[in-house]
Amino acid sequence: MINNIVRILGKYWNLFLIGTGNTLLLSAITVAFGVLIGSLLAVMRISKLKVGNCRPLNLLATIYVELIRGTPLLLQLYFFYFLLPMLIPALSINKNFSIILALCLNSGAYVAEIIRAGISAVDKGQTEAARSLGLNGRQTMMKVIFPQAIKNILPALCNEFVSVIKETSLASTFFVGDLMTQYKTINGATYLSIEPLIVVGIIYFVLTFSLSKVIAVLERRLKTSD
Repeated sequence: MINNIVRILGKYWNLFLIGTGNTLLLSAITVAFGVLIGSLLAVMRISKLKVGNCRPLNLLATIYVELIRGTPLLLQLYFFYFLLPMLIPALSINKNFSIILALCLNSGAYVAEIIRAGISAVDKGQTEAARSLGLNGRQTMMKVIFPQAIKNILPALCNEFVSVIKETSLASTFFVGDLMTQYKTINGATYLSIEPLIVVGIIYFVLTFSLSKVIAVLERRLKTSD
């Protein structure tokens, strides 16, 4: 087995490298747009805008978040891969966009809860103190609440990045060029299943373990800055 692993690494190292790069790129895009989507959803979740007895923004964001979090990611990937090109025929040329969009929308729902929880964790007395100083709602959020909430939000966002790296492996179902896609390519060329799988597993572990250590350092620095 070890000889096969060495032989695979020597012959297909470029595919593993490409797969690693594509996995990191896909994860970075997912988290970046997930933060944008999640920030918007979080603002909607905490919005106090009312129409009659209803808070429409809060209701829409809640439905979206619960729907996304309540269904499997793989189901969402299939849904977007097949349905989106039917609704927008131009996307049938590049169906990878549908996969990336599904990943971003999925991440956005989880990021929304991370941001909402981070903001909710800030003592409500801070809001009252800011208002007593004459700050309006927007100023209170930007100058008082969010700077304190960011210490809770940042580590959780980094953990979301670690999770996304692992979740992108599901996208290999649609051959988007990530690590698991390269595994399938090598498996088809060598007819070896376990050896390339071990290599891919080690790469995933190194990526997530390294990021976890970076997150731990970040958390310690945030705590010492309090």
